[in-house]
Amino acid sequence: MKNVLTFTITEDDLRCPIADLVSLVESRFDEPSIVGKLCHMLFRVYVDVSMFEYDLEVFNYMVSNGLKIDERSCIISLLALKRCGKMEACLNLFEKILESDIEITVYSLTIVIGALCKSGKVQRAKDLLIEMSVKGIKPTIFTYNTLLNAYIKMDFGGVNEMLKLMAMEETVYNASTYTILIAWFGSNRKFVQAEKLFEEMHERKVEPDVHVYTSVICWNCKAGNLRMTFMLFDEMAKKGIATNVHTYGALIDSVCKAGKVEAAEILLNEMQSKGFDVNVVFNIFIDGYCRKGFINKAIKVLAAMEKKGFNEDIFTHNIIASGLSKLQSVGTAIRKFVEPEGPVEFSLYTSNYCYTRNIII
Repeated sequence: MKNVLTFTITEDDLRCPIADLVSLVESRFDEPSIVGKLCHMLFRVYVDVSMFEYDLEVFNYMVSNGLKIDERSCIISLLALKRCGKMEACLNLFEKILESDIEITVYSLTIVIGALCKSGKVQRAKDLLIEMSVKGIKPTIFTYNTLLNAYIKMDFGGVNEMLKLMAMEETVYNASTYTILIAWFGSNRKFVQAEKLFEEMHERKVEPDVHVYTSVICWNCKAGNLRMTFMLFDEMAKKGIATNVHTYGALIDSVCKAGKVEAAEILLNEMQSKGFDVNVVFNIFIDGYCRKGFINKAIKVLAAMEKKGFNEDIFTHNIIASGLSKLQSVGTAIRKFVEPEGPVEFSLYTSNYCYTRNIII
């Protein structure tokens, strides 16, 4: 039946208004439940072929003729509209659902709040959450997480308002909530609050995932707490939590800035043994070597980058130029870029950098 309907509505010669299509069925089956099932099937078929304007016609037809509308059909349409970026249409359908007194749940609400947040209408999403909460549709932690994420990207004050609202409702945080907030507090150097949440996770036996650990490792790196950083790294290994590129990147950046380039080399080898793309940490490595005055090693890393097909950027040259400018024998060091056997080419950017500092090549 579904295949027949799909063919009928997608063929220009066969397509007809919803009322006519339903009338064809009514003339054969004098049973309201059959008509209702047909309309619900049309709901799904129009969504499958992205004919959303006809989907709305089906909805209006069912409301006008007193046919019961199942929320599941509405959820399918709302999700499809959100996925296709049709946020206004998604909100429009939700408003029609509310007007028609269809019994809805928090699932529909969460979809629409997600669509509003995605289109930048975060305040409208929050207002809708409060409005629906008053009507008895209480948001879940997933609904709150959606709004938290949106506010974090645009408005710090809004985050605090959301946290107050969640506290008033005695909302229990889940792993995603902790992940969002720990990353937010850490990125704003509010390490005490981040640490408190991390401890709360352990107390509540909410298992941190790789994203939480990476966030905590990152802000410990920013705070210069290397000992805690590696304790957390070891804790991940003991719990069998697989590290990712970002975890290694934070660790390597931290040890390089602390001047422990040898430790960074060990981490790099470990990354390679696990099959990670090491290109993302090359600039970190070059910076670490230059800070220690190992300009030759920095140039070797640059050569390795080129062999792997990785094109150095302006930041790479800036790092090396900074390192060169600190050397006493700058001219000799720079000539390493242009020796015939050297794989790295002397750049105009490096030349300009040295020139502005009165360094004679």
